[in-house]
Amino acid sequence: MLKIGPYEFESRLLLGTGKFPSFDVQKEAVDASESGILTFAVRRMNIWEANQPNFLEMLDLKKFKLLPNTAGAANAEEAVRIARLAKASGLCDMIKVEVIGDQKTLLPDPIETYKACEILLEEGFIVLPYIADDVILARRLQELGVHAVMPGASPIGSGQGILNPLNIRFIIEQATVPIIVDAGIGSPADAAAAMELGADGVLLNTAVSGAKDPVKMAQAMKLAIEAGRLGFEAGRIPKKDYATASSPLEGMSK
Repeated sequence: MLKIGPYEFESRLLLGTGKFPSFDVQKEAVDASESGILTFAVRRMNIWEANQPNFLEMLDLKKFKLLPNTAGAANAEEAVRIARLAKASGLCDMIKVEVIGDQKTLLPDPIETYKACEILLEEGFIVLPYIADDVILARRLQELGVHAVMPGASPIGSGQGILNPLNIRFIIEQATVPIIVDAGIGSPADAAAAMELGADGVLLNTAVSGAKDPVKMAQAMKLAIEAGRLGFEAGRIPKKDYATASSPLEGMSK
C-alpha cells in the first residue's frame, strides 16, 4: 500500500496524462495501468472552459486521485500561483512541484523548488517535489515536511532509465517519506529496476504515451512495478564471482 499524506493507494504506478495520440487511447491506457493517481500539467488543461475538450470528463474520477503539477513554472512564484489555481478548481489538495531551471536539459531548479515547497506547505498543500537525484536536497526537503520526494531517473522524456542508481539508492535509504522515481523511465525493465532499488512508486508518462501500443505498455508497466516491488520485498540473492551449484552434492548416489 502506497501512503502519501492522508491518502492510501493500492497501485504504486503514477501515470502522466500528456501526449497521448487521442482521448480514447488515453482512457484505455489509464484503465489498463490501474493507476490510482493521475498527474497532469495545470497550464495545459482547460479546467475553466466547460465547452473545451478535457480528458477528465471521460474518466470516473471516483477511481482516481488527481495530482496536478506545476510544469511550465520557471521560479517559485510561478509554481505557487499554478498550485493555487489547481486547488481553487477543486481538483485536489496534492501538488507535484516542478520548477524547471534549464530549458535545454529540463532539469529542475533546486533552490526555487525548495522555496515553492516551503510556501505551499505553509498553505496546507500535500507537496510532492520533483528533483534531480540530489541526495542532500532530498533530505532537506523531507526535513522541511514534504509528503513525498520524486527524484528523476534521467532527463524528462529521455527514456534512458536510471542513470545513477547509487544516488537513487542513497535517497531511498535515508527516506522518511515515500520516494517516487520520476522522469526518464523508458521500459518496463527500468520501472522494475526502480522498484527493486526500494522505491515506493514510479511516475511515468512518455514511456506509455509514446509507445507503439500505449495500452499494452501501460499494462506492462503495471506488471513491472508489481514484480519489482515483490522482488525488493523478497530480497535478492547476493552476487558472487563464481558459480554455486543449485542442487546440493551431499547425499547424491555415485
